[in-house]
Amino acid sequence: MQADHFDQQKLLALAAEDVALAQLAHRRRTLPENAAVTAAEDAQREFTADVVRAETEVRDLDREQKRLETDVDAVRARSDKDQQRLDSGAATPKEMTSLQQEMASLARRQGDLEDQVLELMERREAADATLATAQAGLAGARADQSTAEQARDAALAEIAEGEQTHTAKRAEIAGTITAPLLALYDRVAKSTGTTGAAALHARRCEGCRIELYGTELAAARNADPHTVLRCENCNRILVRTAESGL
Repeated sequence: MQADHFDQQKLLALAAEDVALAQLAHRRRTLPENAAVTAAEDAQREFTADVVRAETEVRDLDREQKRLETDVDAVRARSDKDQQRLDSGAATPKEMTSLQQEMASLARRQGDLEDQVLELMERREAADATLATAQAGLAGARADQSTAEQARDAALAEIAEGEQTHTAKRAEIAGTITAPLLALYDRVAKSTGTTGAAALHARRCEGCRIELYGTELAAARNADPHTVLRCENCNRILVRTAESGL
């Protein structure tokens, strides 16, 4: 293919825009802010589970304490009733003995229940502390996520702005290149997945970094300035400049 030498040099500016766009796309895919958002979301899920477990334990302890306190009240009421019967003087000696034995048993039962209530109160205090820690962790994770999302959104906005700028610049450059040469460039760029042209600098292709030698170098030296050269290694269009070393 033949193309004006100056048109060929425009391909380097086009390639520079494609490199910039590729770098922005890579940055979008690998944003560390995305990892920070994900980490905060994971932390939220963990702390949410911790909060649910702690709240469940607190509710269970509350129910158990309420049950025990109800039992204590029932035992106390029964003991008071027995005491009233004793104090009335109407009980027979045999009944008095039975009442005294029952009251002693009720006192022991009441003591056991009250000990259990105290133990539950201590466990409830520890459960409250665990719940408070989990709630604080959840609040912190939510704050971290908000901060990370703001940073991510700012980075994405910056990337989008860069993409818009480079896309416009690329279109401007492409509009000055002849259709056949541009089509060749785009076809090569699609096959390489990067750019369709590279500078020939110091006898080396700047695309694949392979130096020309032998017949390939001789062909480049002897080629007409308007002849479109291709790198035998990476297939890119080789653009000759004053620094090509030919």
